Amino acid sequence: MPVHVLSHPVANTHICRLRQASTSPKDFREAIQQISLFLGIEATRSLEEKPFEGESPVGKFRGTVVKPRIGLTPILRAGLGMSDALLSLVHDAPVYHLGLFREKVSLQPVEYYSKLPAEPPVDIVYLLDPLIATGGTACAALAMLVDWGLAPINVKILCVLASQDGLDKINQEYPGVEIWVAAVDPNLSDRGIVKPGLGDAGDRLFNTIRP
Repeated sequence: MPVHVLSHPVANTHICRLRQASTSPKDFREAIQQISLFLGIEATRSLEEKPFEGESPVGKFRGTVVKPRIGLTPILRAGLGMSDALLSLVHDAPVYHLGLFREKVSLQPVEYYSKLPAEPPVDIVYLLDPLIATGGTACAALAMLVDWGLAPINVKILCVLASQDGLDKINQEYPGVEIWVAAVDPNLSDRGIVKPGLGDAGDRLFNTIRP
């Protein structure tokens, strides 16, 4: 299974910040951004390069630049918390928002928004979602991207925390998709919530937790 789990002391420290119920929305957002940067650096490490020639203030030079056209697809709304970190790495990447939510009773994903153009003008898409629980939402987003015209091998999932069940579901339905994750939890609650998890990422990012 093409799952890559970060192993870095600083990232692990940020995971602990995210798990803490007492962490403020500001600190939660910052931890999400920091981990997303770690994920982005690792997930882009193997990108193909092409030669580049330019001129510095001192003279001509040769180097390399990223060859494939990169797109970012955050799943609303929690995926927005990861977007800025990835844009700091791939500055000119178009951002295609997908709106999906999980219905509370059936736990099935429901699509409500898509900003995908008629045809994909990119070669690789990084699908951004901080939390993978059952894997249903990620699979629904993957189905949308595949229907759009991307091969599964050209979609990379970046998530902060995932359940093992969610990763298994994605692997069963889309075995060619690479997943980059900062931590994996073994269990889901009877309501499909990752345990011990970090709560609702969207609510904690945007301070909309009900008292």
